[in-house]
Amino acid sequence: MILNNIDFETYFKNYPDKDGYFGKYGGAYVSPELKKAMEEITEAYFTICKSSKFISELRRIRHDFQGRPTPISHLERLSESLGNVQLYVKREDLNHTGAHKLNHCMGEALLAKYMGKKKVIAETGAGQHGVALATAAAYFGLQCDIYMGAVDIKKQAPNVARMKILGANVIEVTEGLQTLKEAVDAAFNAYMNEYKDAIYCIGSVLGPHPFPLMVRDFQSVIGVEAREQFIGMTGELPDAVVACVGGGSNAMGIFSGFLNDPVDIYGIEPLGRGTTLGDHAASLKYGTEGIMHGFNSIMLKDENGEPAPVYSVASGLDYPSSGPEHAFLHDLGRIKYDVINDEETIDAFFTLSRLEGIIPAIESAHAVAYGMKLAKEMGRGSILINLSGRGDKDMDYIIEKYGIR
Repeated sequence: MILNNIDFETYFKNYPDKDGYFGKYGGAYVSPELKKAMEEITEAYFTICKSSKFISELRRIRHDFQGRPTPISHLERLSESLGNVQLYVKREDLNHTGAHKLNHCMGEALLAKYMGKKKVIAETGAGQHGVALATAAAYFGLQCDIYMGAVDIKKQAPNVARMKILGANVIEVTEGLQTLKEAVDAAFNAYMNEYKDAIYCIGSVLGPHPFPLMVRDFQSVIGVEAREQFIGMTGELPDAVVACVGGGSNAMGIFSGFLNDPVDIYGIEPLGRGTTLGDHAASLKYGTEGIMHGFNSIMLKDENGEPAPVYSVASGLDYPSSGPEHAFLHDLGRIKYDVINDEETIDAFFTLSRLEGIIPAIESAHAVAYGMKLAKEMGRGSILINLSGRGDKDMDYIIEKYGIR
């Protein structure tokens, strides 16, 4: 497929470029000291990513420890309730620890071991990245510091407990809105003081180069599996692929398998309570170009040009920017980025649970809600949704705020 002079058959060889740019987005906007640390990580990654020893070890971990490949499930009852379109979900909720995050955390921790680091540092919003990294740290015998906003600690108590049981040091962040953006700020600041002995394991396809590249590469296993599985199940490609987008790791994971195919691709952002700034976290829909956390992308800004306050019912999506590759694909028009609000998300959460026996993470329920909406518009065909995580972590919050519908 060629679009706007981009040949998607060779896309992954050309993007990002050697400086970490996807077009004008990406890069590494960090201090000279941290730039050296990023260059060290880049050199180490490009050395081991072509190593048969590293690749075979990662494959063994995925099969024997993570439980990959995860299956695709046909949502027969939900499809029937919506009309003639057939809905399918890629079951990342069945990946060990309950979400897609372990795909890159095991890779990043394996890289940390190769580099001789003693500690991994990370931020987390919904807690799934924190749990996954705490799991990886326990597996490899590394120290682990997880920074998490006070608001998210309260919303995601089960995941906080899991991180602590796994041996991680969970550090509460009380600045600003006390959510994901502030957790990233705190983790970055800690890493600046510890980069010689630690590695910052970013939780999505964002941050300074090489993290958008590395996390995409580690998450691409979703798309590779899904494409092969879907063709095996149906004899053809899906008509549409849908995933939720905050930072965008689960989305880039599944999208990477279909970019060169005649498939419509949809990235779904959280509209939250509405279109007013501060009531949503739909950066690609309503944002403009800007730099934060060491990379250039599309972001939501306040009146001073600083990262704006954001909101989403899903703790893992309330971030005022998105990965630079998503910004690039947005501008190219290869992927359509759209929005789903809180109410539609919660309806989808309960509908999928009741009709299919699958309780989704609130983040994933955004994609399910859009898939349901798209099915009604399409009339016929098939839709593959990335179910990026399970909803165990959200149960207490859902019941407290919405009750049992």
